[in-house]
Amino acid sequence: MDVRVRDLRYFIAVAEELSFTRAATELLFVSQPALSKQIRQLETSLRVTLFDRDRRTVTLTAAGAALLPRARQIVELWEQGRREAAAAARQATLTVGFQTRIGRGLIPNVTERMRAALPDWRLTFRQVPWGDPSVGLAGGDVDVAIAWLPIPDGAGLSRRVVATEQRWVAMPPGHRLADRERIPFAELVDEPFIAMPRSAGPLREFWLGGATRIAAETENAEETFEAVASGLGVVLLAAGNVEIYQRDDVVFRPVADLSPSELAVAWRSSDRREAVRLFVNACVGCFCEDPAQSA
Repeated sequence: MDVRVRDLRYFIAVAEELSFTRAATELLFVSQPALSKQIRQLETSLRVTLFDRDRRTVTLTAAGAALLPRARQIVELWEQGRREAAAAARQATLTVGFQTRIGRGLIPNVTERMRAALPDWRLTFRQVPWGDPSVGLAGGDVDVAIAWLPIPDGAGLSRRVVATEQRWVAMPPGHRLADRERIPFAELVDEPFIAMPRSAGPLREFWLGGATRIAAETENAEETFEAVASGLGVVLLAAGNVEIYQRDDVVFRPVADLSPSELAVAWRSSDRREAVRLFVNACVGCFCEDPAQSA
């Protein structure tokens, strides 16, 4: 069986952290069981044991120590090749990750600015499930992302806030609070909520607002609003998403006593390409933010 570059990335992360839990949650943003399964599959494929494990420690075996420098070389060569292939492409592409529909007139404005500055570049878009709190950046699936904060600290990511919006609540039309014009969060905190998966980490907690009754977990916004419409529970959302996700079987109301949400453009701090810089500045400029502002 051929070994995939992703398998080597997972192996390197565990070897550097000597902890499956830290590697999964702080570097790779996958579940610990999923990481363990991938490492076992890699060991099976190579027919060696890479790690000695017990309940408290993880150490490299002799085979693991021998593989580690070669794995780093392979991943580094792959990254170099990927960059060179992209640079050689006739029309370069910047892939934009997102988790909810972007709206707000952002993409048409940014596309126009990018086309004027870099006519040989084009934008493509990839929806990323909520289970990835880095919105595809950590795994290299996207180049930039339009992301709701918070995103993971310590993951080599930078961000600039482009919009600050009040939080609203979505509920089925027959809900006991549906006739209220504005709802204090204290009246919602005991309601059943539709939640992001646990792997979303701090982002899940932010959009729960402190609520603890979880009626269901969903992978994306479309699943969420179907769950709300069916009466399973309620969910918080940003004010700007109310119009984007408007539908007859869901009621939206502003919520009092909650901090606002922040929409940001995010990128890998090590990616210093001109196209990334222009995309970031275009996003900030579309909302008339101070270009010197950074988070």
